Amino acid sequence: MKQYLDILNKCYEEGVDVDSRSGKVRKLFGNQMRFDLKEGFPAITTKKLAWKAVVSELLWFIEGSNDERRLAEILYEKDRKELKEKKTIWTLNANSSYWKPHANFEGDVGEIYGVQWRNFNGIDQIDELIKSLKKFPHQRRHILTAWNPSRIDKMSLPPCHAFSQFYVQNNKLSCQLYQRSCDMFLGVPFNISSYSLLTHMLARECDYEVDEFVHTLGDYHIYHEHFPQVKEQLGRKPYALPKLKFKTKEFFKYKASDFLLDDYNHHTILKAGMNV
Repeated sequence: MKQYLDILNKCYEEGVDVDSRSGKVRKLFGNQMRFDLKEGFPAITTKKLAWKAVVSELLWFIEGSNDERRLAEILYEKDRKELKEKKTIWTLNANSSYWKPHANFEGDVGEIYGVQWRNFNGIDQIDELIKSLKKFPHQRRHILTAWNPSRIDKMSLPPCHAFSQFYVQNNKLSCQLYQRSCDMFLGVPFNISSYSLLTHMLARECDYEVDEFVHTLGDYHIYHEHFPQVKEQLGRKPYALPKLKFKTKEFFKYKASDFLLDDYNHHTILKAGMNV
C-alpha cells in the first residue's frame, strides 16, 4: 500500500486548502494507483480496515437495494427487528437534513449505486456485465456506471466512485475505477478494497484469474479534521498484504461472512468522523 501512502502524503504536503460543501479540505486533482491483485489483496495495513463493512456494502450494491436497514441486515446477518440501534456507514446519509425530507421510507437512501447498477433506466448492468465478460471477453464495453445525470437529485449522495471498466487479457481480469471525489483518509482505502473484491468476484464467476485494480483519482482531498490521524498513519510502516479467501461460489447468494482476509496484519484502528 506504499503508493496509497505516497499519494496521501502528497495531498497532505502539497494540497490546496479550500472550503467545501462538507467542510474545509486540502486537495489536489488527478492521480492513479495500480494494484497487482495476484500479489495480495490491497487491504490497508497502516490502520485496521472495516472489512465486514466493505463486504456488506458491496453485496448491498449488487442486490440493488436502496434500503439502509437492508444493509444493516447484510452486515450483522440478523433481521432488522433486532437491529434498531445498530448503525451502518450509510446511516448518516439516510438521516441527513438534506435528504430526509425526500426519503420515501425509514432508511431510504434514494437511487444510489446499487439501484443504478441493477436498474439504470431499465438496464441490469451487473447481469449484462457478467454476460459480456463471459461471451465477449475482449470487447471494450465492459462498463459499470453509477453516474446517472437524470437521477442525481433522487440520490442521498451523488456517486463518488462513478465509473468502472473491466478488461480481460490472457484469461486475467482487471478493473479500472474512475472516482470523481476521493476522501483520502476514510473513503479511498475502503474503495480500493471494495472494487478489488468486486474484481475477484467477477473473475471467479466468469472463470478468470485476477490481474490488476487500477484506481484513477479525480478530486482527491483530506478533511482538515482528519489531519491528526493522517499524520499518525503516515508514520506507520505497512505490513505485507493479506490473501482473499472465499467460502462459496454463488455470485448473487454471497453473505458477508463468506469472504475472509487471510494473514491480515494491521496497525490499530484510527477513528475519524465521516463527512456527509
